[in-house]
Amino acid sequence: GFTGIVSDLGGPTANMYRIGCKSPEIEAACRKPSCVYPGICPNLNTSHDPLIKMYRRARALPGVKKILIGSGLRYDLAVESPEYVKELVTHHVGGYLKIAPEHTEGGPLSKMMKPGIGSYDRFKQMFEAASAAAGKKQYLIPYFIAAHPGTSDEDMMNLAVWLKKNGFRADQVQTFYPSPMATATAMYHSGKNPLKGISRDETRGESVDIVRGERRRRLHKAFLRYHDANNWPLLREALKAMGRADLIGNGKHHLIPTYQPITDGSYESARRKNSTAVKPAPQAAMKPATPRKGQLLTQHTGLPPRVTGASRNSAPRPGKPAKR
Repeated sequence: GFTGIVSDLGGPTANMYRIGCKSPEIEAACRKPSCVYPGICPNLNTSHDPLIKMYRRARALPGVKKILIGSGLRYDLAVESPEYVKELVTHHVGGYLKIAPEHTEGGPLSKMMKPGIGSYDRFKQMFEAASAAAGKKQYLIPYFIAAHPGTSDEDMMNLAVWLKKNGFRADQVQTFYPSPMATATAMYHSGKNPLKGISRDETRGESVDIVRGERRRRLHKAFLRYHDANNWPLLREALKAMGRADLIGNGKHHLIPTYQPITDGSYESARRKNSTAVKPAPQAAMKPATPRKGQLLTQHTGLPPRVTGASRNSAPRPGKPAKR
């Protein structure tokens, strides 16, 4: 039954409830592909007051103990409403909040129509200040993507440097794969940016750097997981080829070290590494117990599997010799 915990409220985009164009006439004539890129449209109503009121009504419902907002937050809109950030952090974050800056560099961010990393920094400051005011220890979990159309090797290198500088170590990494009905998929297959216009003339339009080939896709993923020793040989080779051997060293300002530990090619996440190992069950406990007199046995309580199908036909009958 219902435990009183609402795991996520708000849908795919958590904080766009009743956010829309101020004028129906302007909305009908508008041809912009996005209301929030490259900046928030001045005709967009960004008030979070209806959403705050809905949160408070939902918390007041009988039987509701906790309502969580786990992901899907559009933080570039959230920073426009400090009251919303305070309400969110005080009542609706269960320790961690997942957000998706996706990248730090303008090249891939422009293809995703996402805000610059400065919006993330502003939201992070507001989030931490509101958490401290509420007396809570809460953390942001940023998500990033590798090999997105429009991403150069230098972009991934800069992202890796940013991750290390800010103390992030990504265990689960998302690598771009083309999917139906996505603008990025059109870029992947055409090599052009449909957001800038498409022409039959190859010299017109904006070309997009497409990350193809196993090695380059592995390199972009390796930059996101710069802390994994299995990726260090590939990263050293790439950094030297890019003229950035200065990032190889054993100091805190270096991205990867000069030494190479012995690895088996596998990676163990910090969560698994810190978890308690499960002890194997003793052999005696695994043996089926002797049934009591009158006890009915089933396949779940010790009865051997029935012989069915081809096995039954091939098995010899009792008292009858098998055919040769």
